[in-house]
Amino acid sequence: MSKSSLADVSLLITKGTTPTSIGGRFTDSGINFIKSESIADSKYLNKEIFGHIDEDTDLKLKRSRLAEGDLLFSIAGAYLGKIGIVRAEDLPANTNQAVGIVRLDKNLVNVDYIYYYFSQPHINKYINKLSSQSSQPNLNLDLLGKLEFDLKDISTQQKIAAVLSALDAKIELNARINAELEQVAKTLYDYWFVQFAPLSFGHPPKYDMETLGNTESQPVVFGGTEGGRKMVWNEALKREIPLGWEVKKLADWIESDKSGDWGKDELEGNYIKKVSCIRGTDINGLNGTDTCNPPTRFILEKNSHKILNSHDLIIEISGGAPKQSTGRLGYITEATLRRFENPLICSNFCKAISLKDKKYLYNFVYHWNMLYDNDVFFGYEGKTSGIKNLLFDSFVNSHWTVVPPRELVDQFYDFMQKIQSQKHTLLLESQTLTELRDWLLPMLMNGQVKVT
Repeated sequence: MSKSSLADVSLLITKGTTPTSIGGRFTDSGINFIKSESIADSKYLNKEIFGHIDEDTDLKLKRSRLAEGDLLFSIAGAYLGKIGIVRAEDLPANTNQAVGIVRLDKNLVNVDYIYYYFSQPHINKYINKLSSQSSQPNLNLDLLGKLEFDLKDISTQQKIAAVLSALDAKIELNARINAELEQVAKTLYDYWFVQFAPLSFGHPPKYDMETLGNTESQPVVFGGTEGGRKMVWNEALKREIPLGWEVKKLADWIESDKSGDWGKDELEGNYIKKVSCIRGTDINGLNGTDTCNPPTRFILEKNSHKILNSHDLIIEISGGAPKQSTGRLGYITEATLRRFENPLICSNFCKAISLKDKKYLYNFVYHWNMLYDNDVFFGYEGKTSGIKNLLFDSFVNSHWTVVPPRELVDQFYDFMQKIQSQKHTLLLESQTLTELRDWLLPMLMNGQVKVT
């Protein structure tokens, strides 16, 4: 085994350009444009946050057109040192000046092997240390090309890459299944509680939980002896709703709230209660749609009442960004709690609430998320010292919503409990596989574990 540099085994090392700097422009669709945010904590790029440029702009940036198998390094900013692989499904694509492009000679090295080598945490720290020696906190192309790695024979590279890739493939499959489960749940909520579609068709869909297929329908009672087949105008909502359904303010759903806490990062004095603290950035992961690594904190024993219970909801009340409102929501179930070693609390930038009737949990979640997706909370934000704050009390005391009858809510709750059980089973499996991969990675690279 010998040392080699990226420059020694690459056909091309370059970087992208900001489109507006050469007279180009961003568009709503077209050629994928990859920023460093898309290179995060997984092997492949996050397509959800791709930007786009038109073909004329892509032509002006032809030097940085991407190809399948290109290795992308984030060479500037908060994601510096992160690495990802371009897949065929990402193309056609281009990138900007904060992303380094390394096109490897596949006769000399295995792309997956190089990805895993530079994904090791100590290598990432080394890259960040290199960047701090520059006048600007970034990695220039000369330094990128000089990055060294252990050049094993190609057969060994392929074997190591195959083991680690198999683990990542299963983790990715689990994520896709969970995304499909979530889409099924969202569709059913919309069908029952937004479109009131069973009124038109009489029978809502029934899903087979193993295949996610639509099987036979079953009748649903919409409440009241006359309810279920008539729609009536509601002045508060400015729309027709099923006869017999109530209308209340969101505040009427809420029984109590809990403030957040940040505590201390280690045992200190009376700060002895060990917890995991959910921040705004952890909310998507808490719901199972992203990674979730809440920090361990220590809070005062007397603040144990802030510990979250099953069916509590967490709402981000401070933070956001110019294009992202506050109001992200996470929810806790028994299955959620089993994923964490410590009790959970939320940070000071969030607040937790409990509902008067726990069976309405998923109705609250999907109604709230529908409002979030439609940017409603931008209209309920104030600013303090540059930080946006959600005017929570003002919003929940002024927002009217339909309250479905209990029998229909019970059916949706039972359906969602099965969805949640499957989602968290897969999340736990992915968590175990991730730990195994991270344990194996350095030992495969340094030869302590060999693949025959």
